[in-house]
Amino acid sequence: MNFELISTDSASSARAGVLTTDHGVINTPIFMPVGTVGSVKAVTQEQLRQDVKAQIILGNTYHLYLRPGLEVLSAAGGLHKFNGWEKPILTDSGGYQVFSLAANRKIKEEGVVFQSHIDGSRHLFTPENVMDIQRTIGADIIMAFDECPPYPSEYRYAKKSMELTHRWLDRCIKRLGETTPRYGHEQTLFPIVQGSTFKDLRTISATEIAARGCAGNAIGGLSVGEPEQDMYEMCALVCNILPADKPRYLMGVGTPWNILENIALGVDMFDCVMPTRNGRNGMLFTWNGVINIKNKKWATDFTPVDEHSPCFASRDYSKAYLRHLFAAGEYLGLTLASIHNLAFYLELITEARAQILAGTYTAWKNKMIPVLKTRL
Repeated sequence: MNFELISTDSASSARAGVLTTDHGVINTPIFMPVGTVGSVKAVTQEQLRQDVKAQIILGNTYHLYLRPGLEVLSAAGGLHKFNGWEKPILTDSGGYQVFSLAANRKIKEEGVVFQSHIDGSRHLFTPENVMDIQRTIGADIIMAFDECPPYPSEYRYAKKSMELTHRWLDRCIKRLGETTPRYGHEQTLFPIVQGSTFKDLRTISATEIAARGCAGNAIGGLSVGEPEQDMYEMCALVCNILPADKPRYLMGVGTPWNILENIALGVDMFDCVMPTRNGRNGMLFTWNGVINIKNKKWATDFTPVDEHSPCFASRDYSKAYLRHLFAAGEYLGLTLASIHNLAFYLELITEARAQILAGTYTAWKNKMIPVLKTRL
């Protein structure tokens, strides 16, 4: 993997770059649609390529390990062959799922024992077997196994969790060095900065992560319930420590305005289930603001969902028709809303990159955020 920094905004830390993997080139900053089980919900791979203009998607180690399972993925030749997505893929390590399964897991030095949310069966994730699982999945970018502490966390717990994450990282690096990619393409490890919302812990963690010298770095443990301002403060602190010549990935963030603010702080990569999850519930993000398409006010509005978008799902269907689909319980409504939101996210981040290259990012961002937050 190679990362080339192309331009930096003069009034902020926003950056434009090019990330090259064996499965293709990614222009940064970038938003990555989430395909937890190898599928972005309600959206086909062809729609992701042609309509959303996605450059990279995510899969999840925990979910893919449980279904379809490693035997199927191995026989298929990895996730790229299995799901037909020939562009880059990133896999989360399952650390966040361990966090979300708090009632059904036990964390210890060796790893995490957890119960499957599918059938209750018990499994053990260790840094070593999580690396092995991600070798079998075959993603281009793979994440280190970490513990994501909840918000709020007591200082003592956050410190203990962070130190465990660092020890697990060393085991991940060691195991990856003992194994080789299975499908003929390179796999790159990103470690994850933790430390909750404590400045000294985030400083320690970012310094430790930077010292490992990995090809890219991630920021985890944010967007888990903390105030937005705390997220921005932690992100700014960490980005000032992580090396500037390597991509920075903020995990699980977030709203369009969260993304624009964090780009200004120096983040290059984002993912979030929000565009598809909110879309399936009738919330649409547009260049004019946020629409609840289930609202009766749209019943006779025959204007496009978003007249500024080149995407067919936004341009070729009216608000009234999309509201009708939701009211009638038609699956097409879920698909159109998901494609619209994903396309909007990619349009937004593409425009953000253009503004960085033009040297006008900060003024544009400050103008756009109030508009994006508007409730229509």
